[in-house]
Amino acid sequence: MTDTQGWRAKFGVLGPSTNTIVQPDFDAMRPRGVTNHYSRIFTPNAKAVSNESSRAGTEVIAGNTLEAVRSVMTCEPNYLVMGMSAVTFFDGVKGADKFVRQVEDEAGVRISIGSHACAAALNRYGNIKRIAVLTPYWPAINAEVKRYFNDMGFDVVRDVALQCRSWIAIAEVTTETLRHTLRSLDGDDIDAIVQVGTNLSMVRLAAAAEMWLGKPVIAINTATYWHALRANGINDQMDGFGRLLSDF
Repeated sequence: MTDTQGWRAKFGVLGPSTNTIVQPDFDAMRPRGVTNHYSRIFTPNAKAVSNESSRAGTEVIAGNTLEAVRSVMTCEPNYLVMGMSAVTFFDGVKGADKFVRQVEDEAGVRISIGSHACAAALNRYGNIKRIAVLTPYWPAINAEVKRYFNDMGFDVVRDVALQCRSWIAIAEVTTETLRHTLRSLDGDDIDAIVQVGTNLSMVRLAAAAEMWLGKPVIAINTATYWHALRANGINDQMDGFGRLLSDF
């Protein structure tokens, strides 16, 4: 028997309970016959006022992830999509692979995570070596993001950590701020810009920025959902979310 609405795929989506952006982003990119089933990872709205407090808050999310996995698996999704990014970059490629193993061992199905999805997206565009990174995090977490991309063979030329002071505050960053930050990151010495942080509203802005910057601008929510679709043989192309979904 096939689910009457998720007849192509049922995705279990894991995201922090404070996150208000990733769920509507993923739903906006959902093709017909694919359904998203959101499982909230219990997350207090931690005050991130330093490198230490931001890292500690992120560790809480990591520690509560498997409980959210067990909850969403009761609807028997055939694939999982991670809607939280920071923990998927910790400890570089080794840490990302360990995270994937832990979740897949618990769930019995595969998962797409933000770090590996962004690397796959950069490789799919091709000829990208030097990148800039934009995040809502603090510098200590940006260091983990840069470590991961370095492990994957990319040179992070520069980065911006917006230093949002709570998890909910990430979703309140304005388009004006993000547009200004993208312009400050751009330069002839980089091949692409990557935005990390799933509660940062960037999927449509990144698509627009590709046109006025003339280079790939990858929003992590777009990359992660694209990765999940393609991993399941769903090759639908759609406009409005950048070349990743329209061309690849």
